[in-house]
Amino acid sequence: MTTPASRRTVLTAALAAAAGASPPSSAAPAAAAPPSAARPRPLVDNRFWNSGADWRGGEGAGTLIASGDRPALVIGTPAGRTRYTDPHTGRTADWEYARWTSPEHRPRVAATEVIASWNARTPAGTWLQIELSGTYDDGGTTPWFVMGRWAAGDADVRRTSVDGQSDGRSRVWTDTLSVGPSSGLRLVAYRLRLTLHRRPGTALTPSVWRVGAMASDIPDRFTVPASTPRVTRELVVPRYSQNIHIGRYPEYDNGGEAWCSPTSSQMVVEYWGRGPTPEDLAWVDPDFADPQVCHAARHTYDHRYEGCGNWPFNAAYAASYRDMNAVVTRLESLDRLESLVEAGIPAVTSQSFLERELTGAGYGTSGHLMTVIGFTPGGDVIANDPASPANDAVRRVYRRAEWETIWLRTKRYDAGGKVASGTGGVCYLFWPERPTAAQRKALAALGIG
Repeated sequence: MTTPASRRTVLTAALAAAAGASPPSSAAPAAAAPPSAARPRPLVDNRFWNSGADWRGGEGAGTLIASGDRPALVIGTPAGRTRYTDPHTGRTADWEYARWTSPEHRPRVAATEVIASWNARTPAGTWLQIELSGTYDDGGTTPWFVMGRWAAGDADVRRTSVDGQSDGRSRVWTDTLSVGPSSGLRLVAYRLRLTLHRRPGTALTPSVWRVGAMASDIPDRFTVPASTPRVTRELVVPRYSQNIHIGRYPEYDNGGEAWCSPTSSQMVVEYWGRGPTPEDLAWVDPDFADPQVCHAARHTYDHRYEGCGNWPFNAAYAASYRDMNAVVTRLESLDRLESLVEAGIPAVTSQSFLERELTGAGYGTSGHLMTVIGFTPGGDVIANDPASPANDAVRRVYRRAEWETIWLRTKRYDAGGKVASGTGGVCYLFWPERPTAAQRKALAALGIG
């Protein structure tokens, strides 16, 4: 279940080059290093701004804080006007804008990767730009990198990542700011900058109630130590197959294997009782089953990446529904995922593997999303895997140790025996504005509030 080549394949090649010569195809995966007796260092840091105090702690230019259950940044008096030419339509238009810059955040881990995500509403006639600037451990700083230009719809501007951004030390790979492995550097601080746009002369405004980032430094590893099962629970999550959509909507990457991410996201959106209205779905061919999956694909599609697998765009799609929150993060262990499921929170996870590495999958992939919904009494992983021939085949049970490895490792060997990348525990988490006490506790344990 591959994702488009424009990001993952390039990142894989970069990691392979950094690793040096490729091993022969018969090479066995390297064993994990023995755990250190020292206290383990943190691997992941989450920081999200989402309260009135958070917004007041940043620097605003033309923004106001809209009060309510979820304090949000909105446009007050615009700070200026800008002209934007959409690279995907060729249309040029003027936009009023306001801007908010976060305080500097120093994560608890000196990071090799940072992924931003945001929750917002963008009525017709509005859109957002999200940027990130970091500080290296040698004192140098990055420029402002664009992490996304986003709108929930696609009538005004086309939702897009921005390729080709680099300062020679770091590079943006679609949605991920990655420090070059050969530099030996780490990011020890970062700031985020939000720019809110609207049509000139109107009172329209985006509303942003959450923005932040996950910073991480996951060690290079081909395997991970096996964990001890702790939780037995299965969540009742809708089941959708991506494969019944093969060939649909070529303008949104043709359905099928390219739609694993929006299909998984839609399952979790509906688990929380949200989803598109009949009016929202009116554009979908009425002969198509599960039109909401088509809708999710359209509204997560990244016009630069030419696919639906942009991680923050999937989170932003989920958060566009009533009273929903969503983030992109990494989990350091399967135990963290068990705690979420135990509290009633499913997770959309990203992994890559050869067919022989995941018993019962029946396929191999260089990048695939599925939804973890539970754990068996023996600790095996219960997943809604959209890479199934029909909806009634989506529920799968995968062997715990195999699944744990393919999800948490950062390196693997491809079918040719060359070093390729693994996602190192990346997942999407969606939850409602009023979670239960147990759900709030599980999220807080990850630094997500």
